[in-house]
Amino acid sequence: MASPSPKSPEQSEKTKQYDRQLRLWGDHGQAALEKAHICLINATALGTEILKSIVLPGIGAITIVDHNIVSDEDIGSNFFLECTSKGQNRGTESLRLILELNPAVQGHAVQEHPEQILQENPDFFKSFTVVIGTALEEKTIRLLAQHLWDINVPFVLCKSVGFLGSFRIQIKEHAIIETHPENEQTDLRLDVPFPALSEYLDSVDIEAVDLKDHGHIPWIVILNHAVQKWQLTNDRWPMSRKEKNEIKSIIDEFIRKDENGIPINEENFEEAKRAVNTSLVPTFLPVKIQDLIYSSSAINLKKDSSPFWIMCSALKEFIEAEGKGKLPLKGVLPDMTASTESYVKLQNIYRNQAAMEAEIVYRKVQEIVSQLHCENISEADVKLFCRHAHDLHIIKGSNIAAEYQLDNNVISYIAKHLEEPDVMMVHYILLRAAEMFRSEHCRSPGEWESEGDIAKLKTCVSKLLSDIACSPFSKDDHIHEMCRYGGAEIHSVSAFVGACVAHEVIKIATKQYKPVNNTFIFDGASTNSAAFTF
Repeated sequence: MASPSPKSPEQSEKTKQYDRQLRLWGDHGQAALEKAHICLINATALGTEILKSIVLPGIGAITIVDHNIVSDEDIGSNFFLECTSKGQNRGTESLRLILELNPAVQGHAVQEHPEQILQENPDFFKSFTVVIGTALEEKTIRLLAQHLWDINVPFVLCKSVGFLGSFRIQIKEHAIIETHPENEQTDLRLDVPFPALSEYLDSVDIEAVDLKDHGHIPWIVILNHAVQKWQLTNDRWPMSRKEKNEIKSIIDEFIRKDENGIPINEENFEEAKRAVNTSLVPTFLPVKIQDLIYSSSAINLKKDSSPFWIMCSALKEFIEAEGKGKLPLKGVLPDMTASTESYVKLQNIYRNQAAMEAEIVYRKVQEIVSQLHCENISEADVKLFCRHAHDLHIIKGSNIAAEYQLDNNVISYIAKHLEEPDVMMVHYILLRAAEMFRSEHCRSPGEWESEGDIAKLKTCVSKLLSDIACSPFSKDDHIHEMCRYGGAEIHSVSAFVGACVAHEVIKIATKQYKPVNNTFIFDGASTNSAAFTF
């Protein structure tokens, strides 16, 4: 059996506090989170729920921009306000209570309107990792979204009205190295073994191994020998189900039998049979990685090219030369039933080969950096890049300001999704119409009188539908409901959407896991949700 992990030294208080999340994104992910600075515009119930869920895991710093004064409605929906907060600045009061959740987080409050900041100090937003906006007016959304797009700062626009909640992520380009796929493919290179692996596999003669050691042969060795035996009569790599079943039959032949001719149950041979379908996949260069390394961003590098594209360019050079059409070896060995000596030896073979190939890529990265005279890229970053090169992912987003202008692509996308039965796109139209209503009447629909605002909101909905060449809603039920909400926030809905937004912000800050691209809508009445990409 593989040796157990050595007992870790006594954990620090910080490690104990963040133990669960460190298992998700590691020390380097936590370090990235602690360097992040998040800006929240408007400390609404939704806004404070978002901050709660990023302050608890240890975000580096938060800044709340809010010029509003705490009202009775705020106190009724926002858990981070007290009765004594009434009449005080909402951002300052919310910040005071939120920071009690985690003293390690730094906090700042700015008592200004975002439009005022954009006019007087547009560079204010450049220092933030992500800007989050809640309860914003349509004019402010357009101005802020365009500004953040121009300075390349990610923006998350969030809404919570009655039972409806949504968020929209605006990000120009987001590269993810650690995507954490649910079913990560093993990279054993049995079809094209490198010299050290080939030498080790050939050194073990399964049929000559003593009975006491027979149950401790690594299944990789067993599988390799079964394939070699199969290839004596077949000049190809086993691909079909029939061929793989033949490999399993050969493995059965390797199993020792007792004096009564009954096969001895050995776990390593059972592991080898289970691995046939997943580990006999031929080594190949995924199409999505080909698209990345041969894209214009990786080929036409500039001084301001991101480290991701520089590493993609170096990866391309490695694949074309030393890699001979293959990605760098992952160097990760799955757990298996084996003697400690054989497992460690095999593990070191894979690790050493992976380290050698990552070193080649690193040298190529250094050459590119030297030619471009740009900022250096660490060896640790290159090793991480090579380790996850099979699952690299890039998101290229769209501008919220362009979406609000309803260009032809947006119009056709909305129209297409409105044709579907029970479609969530209806709620997108309602939320947009509510913004339009607020711009025209300086209040939310239904805030003063529910019945009287129905016709006015219906006019806003009809205008939106007309702009996208869609027929009016057959029923006014959704419009009645939006007016009945009166612009109020329901805390349970805000808490759910807030947690979802916090997840996405953490993904962006740590550059791990794939964030939503780009719109998420939640209907608390039906508990349905949907994602859209405008």
